[in-house]
Amino acid sequence: MLECVDEIRCLDDLRNFIHHKLCECENLVLEQFSMSEMQLTRRGRDCGLQFSLQGPRSVRLGAIWASDHNIIYFYDARGIRYLKVKLRQRLLPQAA
Repeated sequence: MLECVDEIRCLDDLRNFIHHKLCECENLVLEQFSMSEMQLTRRGRDCGLQFSLQGPRSVRLGAIWASDHNIIYFYDARGIRYLKVKLRQRLLPQAA
């Protein structure tokens, strides 16, 4: 499923959107589970961010923002991609 999103205009919006979607996938309470992120590089250049959320009972959810395509890929606890979101506004690939 491909969605298009307009409201993401900065990296903080991106982080909040991804955190919300990952928690929504497993019906987790936002405030109870934090999310980590890691810079992704290809041939020495920044190409996106990888996000991970550790839930209860070793549940691990993930998302990858590919900055070159401006798309977010969401993965469930089994590692299966369940959502693909295209961002209309281009963001700069910078880590926190």
